[in-house]
Amino acid sequence: MSTIAAISTAPGIGGIGIIRISGKESFSVLEKIFKPKNNSPIQGYKIKYGKIINPETKKVIDEVLVSYFVEPKSYTTENVCEINSHGGIAIVKEILELCLKNGAELAEPGEFTKRAFLNGRIDLCESEAVIDIINAKTKKEANAAINQLEGGMSQKIKYIRKKMISLLSDIEATIDYPEYDVPEVTETKMLQELKQISEELEKLEKSFENGKILKEGIKTVIIGKPNVGKSSLLNAILQEDRAIVTNIEGTTRDLIEEEIVIDGVPLKIIDTAGIRESKDKIEQIGIEKSKKIAKQADLIIAILDGEKKLSKEDEQILEIAKEKKSIIVINKIDLPNFKNNLLENINLKMPVIKISAKNGEGIEQLYYEISKLFQLQQIDANSEYLVTNIRHKNLINKAKEQCKKAEHIIYDKMPIDIITIEITNALESLGQITGENVTDDVIKDIFSKFCLGK
Repeated sequence: MSTIAAISTAPGIGGIGIIRISGKESFSVLEKIFKPKNNSPIQGYKIKYGKIINPETKKVIDEVLVSYFVEPKSYTTENVCEINSHGGIAIVKEILELCLKNGAELAEPGEFTKRAFLNGRIDLCESEAVIDIINAKTKKEANAAINQLEGGMSQKIKYIRKKMISLLSDIEATIDYPEYDVPEVTETKMLQELKQISEELEKLEKSFENGKILKEGIKTVIIGKPNVGKSSLLNAILQEDRAIVTNIEGTTRDLIEEEIVIDGVPLKIIDTAGIRESKDKIEQIGIEKSKKIAKQADLIIAILDGEKKLSKEDEQILEIAKEKKSIIVINKIDLPNFKNNLLENINLKMPVIKISAKNGEGIEQLYYEISKLFQLQQIDANSEYLVTNIRHKNLINKAKEQCKKAEHIIYDKMPIDIITIEITNALESLGQITGENVTDDVIKDIFSKFCLGK
């Protein structure tokens, strides 16, 4: 493999910038541009102080600290060095250019982690956890990614694959040595093992509902007719004046999206245009967007005006809410004409709370109902049964279905060797999660989503 280099810190101004080099020629590339204060031999896990110098002009570029990692005890298992410079944009860029001029090649996105995978230090599942850690927005999400990086998910998949391989060995032994075959016992054992494997896979698959919430958050859409307090509610939740609030109907014409965290889970809150009949073309576009985004929501907060009787628009909004996980919010509890019995004749199978978006009364109750509805406090980010990656979920589902097919083959009294085909397929599906058998195209796609320098 070639020697690669890239900037590993985020673009912008900061205290330090890090340029990472990995490959057989890492140290020789560095020697051409780095003049250490101490010329002692290179040792792994040591840091040297010195200066980066342009070998052509002899100009000092920056004072730096360089850390050394000698193969195989490094992130990529190759010789690695990291140049810690001052964090100016121009400085780190110039140092990288010197690396490239003196024997290194620019790394592709995720190439350092890709080399760690290809060189056997981590598996594919653990590799994907790296980008999840980088992208984590909450502590719970980060904990789930760290658990995966430490091998929690990989160990579970390998445990299930081991059971499959054991079952496959028993079946193949039966095929190879039929004189020792006892059909009733063999079929009973196979069915028992397949059912246990299917149950393990189903637990993993079901965990994706919580894993998806943890990773992607809860897409929460606030809907209601104009002037009921949707924008005021958004501002109350965010505790800032994010949306314009006036007594003029139809102020909100487009979607406004913000994010907060409840019980360690991100809530993507979207304020929408008020739903009503309108002749204003611009407002009509906003209303159509409101209805469309509501259909895509994980949670709908349907807000009603507590001072007024239910209108046709309110009934339409309640019908939209019935199609999703929803919370009904009756606003303006602080006003003297608030109607406590607004929904007493309507049978709603969803939480109803009363609030004042103006003074924040009832907002904590709203948080409680959201947490309860999605069971947020029960999500264990450290669980081995927590799938957060859609690729993993799809492959687990595929393996489960292949095991189910194997069960049906037994029930249908079909030839025993056909069972091995489905179990082998299931093994391959799970192997794609950890990388035992995965195509180059899949590997390329996964690492293309990484940032440069990681």
